[in-house]
Amino acid sequence: MTRPAAVTRPVAVIGAGPFGLSTAAHLRAYGLPVRVFGEPMVSWRARMPAGMLLKSTPAASSLDAPQPGHTLADYCAAAGLPPLVTDEDIVPVETFVAYGDWFQKHLVPGLERVRVSSVDPRPPGAYEVKLDSGEVFTARAVVVASGLSGLARLPPALAAAVPGGPGPAAPVSHSSQHHDLGRYRGKELIVVGAGQSALETAVLAAEAGATVRVVARGRGGVGFGEPPWRQPRFRPDSPFGRAWSLHLLSYYPHPYRRLPEALRHELVRRVLGPLGAWWLRERFEGTVRVTEVARVLGAAADGDRTRLTVRTHTGAAEHLTADHVIAATGYRVDLAAMDFLSPALRTALAVSRGTPRLGAGFRSSLPGLYFTGLPAASSYGPLMRFVCGTEFASPRLARHLAAAHP
Repeated sequence: MTRPAAVTRPVAVIGAGPFGLSTAAHLRAYGLPVRVFGEPMVSWRARMPAGMLLKSTPAASSLDAPQPGHTLADYCAAAGLPPLVTDEDIVPVETFVAYGDWFQKHLVPGLERVRVSSVDPRPPGAYEVKLDSGEVFTARAVVVASGLSGLARLPPALAAAVPGGPGPAAPVSHSSQHHDLGRYRGKELIVVGAGQSALETAVLAAEAGATVRVVARGRGGVGFGEPPWRQPRFRPDSPFGRAWSLHLLSYYPHPYRRLPEALRHELVRRVLGPLGAWWLRERFEGTVRVTEVARVLGAAADGDRTRLTVRTHTGAAEHLTADHVIAATGYRVDLAAMDFLSPALRTALAVSRGTPRLGAGFRSSLPGLYFTGLPAASSYGPLMRFVCGTEFASPRLARHLAAAHP
């Protein structure tokens, strides 16, 4: 007997990073047919600098799975690596990428390393998915878990210097474009930013032989978190430290999407803001120069060097020069950058400041279309910016999708 077409249609998961792999594992646990597209852990493998260490603790660095035995600690035991279990243990990015590959092979076999070129709504309640391979198929639902791809943020003042786009060969690049910082040995670098990405990029470049200056907005210099043994003892714990606000955002993000829009976006921007990891301080201080500014005004090529113009705290304009400027200015969700979603689909979506407005179960305003990871942060809070957010997002998304599209 032939099964109805609606029953055999798979769920398409776009992206094979932590959120995509975790979601796919949970969907398969419900017995749903799932096709997962993308290169596994590609942002971590290719868009993070070699030698990077994760800011998150081992407990906050595991992908959520529908069954036990698939944590980072489980991988270390299986691979014969030293255990990474305490808050004082630090996770190398290479170990985390290998863990993601191991998770994928065990729980998401059959991953398809092909790019999704377009997704179009095909009523009633389905989506046409086209692949770069030329294949076209109908999906009962689509989960967008494309991670950081295409979302690198360059402030307008710096973007004006690179009309052809940022890159290592241009006057300005984004930190996500550097896997090997050894190319700057013997060079002068300016790194714009004050968060972990900026500070660790600066340290790794300096340790590779570059002379590095960090340009940070604000007063008081750059900051670093407190080590675990100095965390407040009488405040609730969270994956990010001991504080009531962090505890609530980590374990009770359910009502977040009901907050006023302006407050939601402000919390995503400010909570867990620019701060270096406690273990980076010793390597940073005395190695990297810090210049505090009121504002970055612009950048331009200056012969074979780059000139960065800043507004000082006295109100004066000042020019800083280097061989290259790296903008470690983070990521910003913008549906326009998700060009695999058809223009008709993007136009039909309800959005909030360029991000999808999500309801229960991470469903968008279009039935059968879900978003997880960073694009869900404006609806479910800063937790969605971090790997440990898979513990909240993946089971809830899979449960909602399985009920709505059995």
